[in-house]
Amino acid sequence: MNRLLSLLAFVSIFAVSLLSEAAEDLNVLPHLTGDAAESGLVYHALQQQAHAAFAKRKAVYEELKTPEDCVAYQKRMREFFRSQIGGFPERTPLNPRVIGKLKGDGFHVENVIYESWPGHHVTANLYLPNTKPPYPGVLVPCGHSHDGKAAAAYQRACILLAKNGMAALCYDPIGQGERYQVLSEQPNEFFRGGSRYRPPHPRVQYYCTAEHTLMSVSSIPLGSNAARYRIWDGMRSIDYLVSRPDIDAKRIGCTGNSGGGTLTSYIMALDDRVQSAAPVCYSTMYRYLVDFNGPQDGEQVIFGQLAYGMDIADYTLMRAPKPTLICAGTHDSTFKIDGTWELFREAKRFYTRMGYAERVDIIEADAPHGFTIQLREGSARWMNRWLLHKENAIVEGDLPVFTDEELQCSQSGQILLDAGERSLFEINDGLNQQLAKERAELWNSGDLKTLRDQVREVSGVKKLAELLRPEFKEVVTLQRPGYQITKLIITPGHGVPLPALLFQPEQRTGELVLYLHGGGKQVDAGEGAAIEQRVKQGDVVLAIDIRCIGETSRKNNRKIGWSHGLLGPNYHEWALAYLLGDSMVKLRAEDILLATRFLSETQSKAKPEPVVLTAIGETAIPALHAAALEPDLFSKVNLSQMIPSWGEVVKTPETQNQLINTVHGALKVYDLPELIKLAGDTKVKVTQPASVTEELTVKAP
Repeated sequence: MNRLLSLLAFVSIFAVSLLSEAAEDLNVLPHLTGDAAESGLVYHALQQQAHAAFAKRKAVYEELKTPEDCVAYQKRMREFFRSQIGGFPERTPLNPRVIGKLKGDGFHVENVIYESWPGHHVTANLYLPNTKPPYPGVLVPCGHSHDGKAAAAYQRACILLAKNGMAALCYDPIGQGERYQVLSEQPNEFFRGGSRYRPPHPRVQYYCTAEHTLMSVSSIPLGSNAARYRIWDGMRSIDYLVSRPDIDAKRIGCTGNSGGGTLTSYIMALDDRVQSAAPVCYSTMYRYLVDFNGPQDGEQVIFGQLAYGMDIADYTLMRAPKPTLICAGTHDSTFKIDGTWELFREAKRFYTRMGYAERVDIIEADAPHGFTIQLREGSARWMNRWLLHKENAIVEGDLPVFTDEELQCSQSGQILLDAGERSLFEINDGLNQQLAKERAELWNSGDLKTLRDQVREVSGVKKLAELLRPEFKEVVTLQRPGYQITKLIITPGHGVPLPALLFQPEQRTGELVLYLHGGGKQVDAGEGAAIEQRVKQGDVVLAIDIRCIGETSRKNNRKIGWSHGLLGPNYHEWALAYLLGDSMVKLRAEDILLATRFLSETQSKAKPEPVVLTAIGETAIPALHAAALEPDLFSKVNLSQMIPSWGEVVKTPETQNQLINTVHGALKVYDLPELIKLAGDTKVKVTQPASVTEELTVKAP
């Protein structure tokens, strides 16, 4: 009987404990339903902004009526595009070398290496006809194949061109084939995080999509992204083609699939030497990406392009009236065919306005995403028409391909392992070192007000006076010994409800504290934890989840499995904000300013008081921006687990979740230490500095 009573007592205590835990549930927002449940609150709100941008662009497009209108539009778009990717460097010597030669049936191949930047080499295969030169030259950028130029579909596309009288240059993009930029010390049997795909070299560890985006992480603080380097490789590859006496420099084409379709679109828009182009399995309207799969990897996301009104269709419009063939697959699950036809209709109308309707066309293969035989034949026929002025049918047939080893250009199988090779990250580090000298001069000579204005201009963070006061709603109040917790929903003008916990002692005798944790507001909110310690000292504490933190963070984004977890769960939120011309740092800093004003105005005894700002992990950089731009709002700024500088991000290949904390072009004006100077050296305290290779949302000890 005593054992039964003991069991009943245990069950009773356990039940009370469960009720207590239920009562202590610190979630604030209701369960999501509808579209927001799938995409998350922040993405859903950004999606609405994107749709407004699409509608605005469409209205501008419909106003283009004359050839003169079209030419002015092209000029404006090209200038914007070049600017947003950071422009291009001066051309340096290619220093080309032919490494080896192969014989095929009716063609031959040269394995070549040349430098797109000093010490930074491109590995490529040049497929040449066996007929008498000179030949038209067709550039073939690769899609996201692990083995780059050696992928069978790209080989067959090049062989088909060569057997029909055209030279084809297929090169490894950075992060693919022989040009991976993030190598491990230890050999890998499979790509990280899976056992399905083997890398092309044992030292390779990440999918090319992840590598491309890590390159953007490094480049964005410099005012660039991976697209700049990818496009420059393509342009320098054309430089190599036209430098050869066996290539006719006036007859240059470009065709590539998927990511190579992206690069074909970029190159054909910016390089006037491309006379004929055929982008494959990429051309769709951006709305279909935003609404279905989300923005893709780093080089496919251009800063501010949606806000400016530059859609994927504009890469075709920019080159009109040069001949362009849109190649697509009916069952392409990434680049939706409905969007492709919408893009084609825009292009057809634009070309017609310029008087050359026949120079843009479309092929739709009843096939999935890929450089399928129908699209290889179609692109070859298009090049045949416009570069050789022939209309004969081109049929592929059986085309044997070479092995990866036969097409290898580097000594080791990875060019980065060869002596003297510079990685993209080393190039970026060199660019930042030059910017660091310019920043030092700027900050030594400028007054703080002017410098603060420049920081505001680059970061885009609005002045507090320009931010509308948010709506707020009390949800419920919880009681703890000596203080109470009020659950709040604070809804700023951007429409994303921010969940918050307001901790109030029975009698306030201390400070006002805004508490931000990268792991969410609940991390330090338990009994006996850091927030309670402050409240029991008499402080009022507001703990809040700013955008993409805690309850507003994406919980399970299955569409970015390619990222290996290197980019955090909110990649698509970052990417869509970036496309709209914002950084997540800017959006979060504005949330922090609103929360600070709310706390100060509602909890001060008389006039609004300055607030103690505590930020940990992923919230630290936006908090530092808020403090630097509105220093009078804060009495103290406590930052923990923050990286020391963006310079570390730029030079480090394998960063962890740093994309969310980048600001486009910031290093042209400031780095994080300069923000501390603006906020006040004596006011700011930084503890437990984080490494750029560590997770940002680690829990406080």
